[in-house]
Amino acid sequence: MIPLIEEWFNHPLIQTAWQILFAILIYFIVRAIGRKLISKAFQKPRAKESSVARVQTLEKLLLNVFSYVLFFIIAFNILESLGFHLGPLLAAAGVVGLAIGFGAQGLVSDVVTGFFLILERQLEVGDYVSAGSVNGIVEELGFRTTQIRAFDGTLHYIPNRNITNVDNHSRGNMRALVDLTIPANDKNTEETIAMVHEALETFTHPALISNPEVVGVLSDDLSTTVIRVIAKTENMQQWAVERDIRKAIRMHHETASKTTED
Repeated sequence: MIPLIEEWFNHPLIQTAWQILFAILIYFIVRAIGRKLISKAFQKPRAKESSVARVQTLEKLLLNVFSYVLFFIIAFNILESLGFHLGPLLAAAGVVGLAIGFGAQGLVSDVVTGFFLILERQLEVGDYVSAGSVNGIVEELGFRTTQIRAFDGTLHYIPNRNITNVDNHSRGNMRALVDLTIPANDKNTEETIAMVHEALETFTHPALISNPEVVGVLSDDLSTTVIRVIAKTENMQQWAVERDIRKAIRMHHETASKTTED
């Protein structure tokens, strides 16, 4: 019985299966250890000039590169175990390289575009951008694809070659823009502007860089008048400031209306 078991274990197919299983096991172990070491390395105290977004971008990029390289190494080992000799395969690849090149033009374009996006720092993890007809927050930037989370929660995977232009809304301070539309015959425009000034005299917000400024009349027609208010804010805080400005103006207007009625 034991000789039969030994013969079964020594069968070439069983040996090959064990080698493949061992290679797969090594892949998952090395990947887990490698990813943990990379994440731990980026959690060390950073220099003051290093932005958090830049560090996050490089961390995710390095994790992607590590996973790809490890995958191909294990895949080549499995092919060797199955009896595919890589030397002739690589030589054949040189013969059919032109055909493969035509088929992989999109992939090459993705990699080249992704390289320059990272090199020129056009995008970073956490940036609010408009890219590839998508608006949202960059969650991951790789050599092949860029992941952008839209404000409705949808995660978009955009091939880098489709990113022909980038509008980055997260560089420097931002502006809160509040446009107030009032009926043209409601009251005197100057009185409305004065009311807005009064409402914002004591307005404060933790994200304000400069106090709100009433620019004046943005547009005017026979039915409505639009008055614009602007304020410089910290990055990604412009929407919160806009909401609070509208609330402050509304509350002041309601208080003034009640006082007038009384």
